[in-house]
Amino acid sequence: MNKIKDKLKALGPGLLFAGAAIGVSHLVQSTRAGADYGFSLLWALVIIHIVKYPFFQFGTRYANATGENLLQGYNRIHKGTLIGYFIINLASIFTIQAALTLVTAGIVMNILNIHINPAIVSIIITAICAVILLVGRYQLLDKVMKYIVLTLTITTIAALCIAIQKNVEPVSFLQKHHFEPTEVVFLIAFLGWMPAPLDVSIWQSLWSQEKQKDITTKSNLKSVLFDFNVGYFFTLLLGICFLSMGALVMYNSGTVFQNGALGFSKQLIEMYTQNIGGASFIFIAVAAFTTMFSTTLTALDASSRTMETTLNLLQDNPSKKTYLYWLIALAIGTILIISFFTDQMLTLIKVATVIGFLTTPFFAVLNYTLITSKHTPKTHQPSLGLKILSWIGIAFLTGFSIWYVSTLFM
Repeated sequence: MNKIKDKLKALGPGLLFAGAAIGVSHLVQSTRAGADYGFSLLWALVIIHIVKYPFFQFGTRYANATGENLLQGYNRIHKGTLIGYFIINLASIFTIQAALTLVTAGIVMNILNIHINPAIVSIIITAICAVILLVGRYQLLDKVMKYIVLTLTITTIAALCIAIQKNVEPVSFLQKHHFEPTEVVFLIAFLGWMPAPLDVSIWQSLWSQEKQKDITTKSNLKSVLFDFNVGYFFTLLLGICFLSMGALVMYNSGTVFQNGALGFSKQLIEMYTQNIGGASFIFIAVAAFTTMFSTTLTALDASSRTMETTLNLLQDNPSKKTYLYWLIALAIGTILIISFFTDQMLTLIKVATVIGFLTTPFFAVLNYTLITSKHTPKTHQPSLGLKILSWIGIAFLTGFSIWYVSTLFM
């Protein structure tokens, strides 16, 4: 019994990872995959989880082994890698945060049936997230996320059970993806943020580092890996749930998703409730909101935290207010982008997810190099099996990226 209690106490960074990962990739991309292709992209969902697993896990592993986060590790390899990360992150964080916040705003507006400018709702959501982070920082985020992920899981599985019960069509897993140019773009976007962009491994290492500050004794490797594996399992489970709901409820419906956040969110909720039943509205609404709010909240914290850490490592005299400055800058930048691209939600998501996929090999190689280097104690370095899986993953992600880029010039 004590062992179970100890494992439950160790939960934290893994659930934060799940909260960050289960968002656009699940609610939007997985649902669209199921709606457009039925169950035929289930293989892609499972494979990408397997392929990316080692590189996400290395963030937790390195933090536990050294007490450092991955950014500090990158700096040990070469300061140039840290500069490279800063440039990549700067080019993407505003678009990513805008896409997340816009989807969340659309869902809130549909649930509450309000008709105002989505930018106003986005400002309110951003302000609420900022207050949570400024008041409680990691400790409050850690506690809140456990309830959010639990609520998300229960409501999503409940909605899926209703969809299965209502379904009368035969289920087919035959391949319906023919890899036409437009389909290739969607597949890359689907894989790019499934279960999350690979730089989220850096977020994971930062949260693991914070978790160690919050407890009196250092957690052992088995304990922190258990926490990570629980969170990672939830991302896979809910990815399958959302794809299945899209396949069971929307496939062959003839519906074309709208590009705007409000229209898309309304379509999503209405199609579920109309096909599954009006009684399912509460489950769909809560699942959709908790999915997106948890991602918006964790992304706002993690993006500000990573930029703070990166700049502090690059500067000789780091500022203690860097986190605050980046939180404010990210909030303002997010609102500005939303103000200009309110009706282009799916376009924002496509751009952000493709960037996420194309940068994946960069982070995969960096994480593997660091975890197998002299900077990581031998006792915490991965097993031969995990190394082999890493080599396969790097080859797969690099090959897929090259293939995608080559299709742009065909």
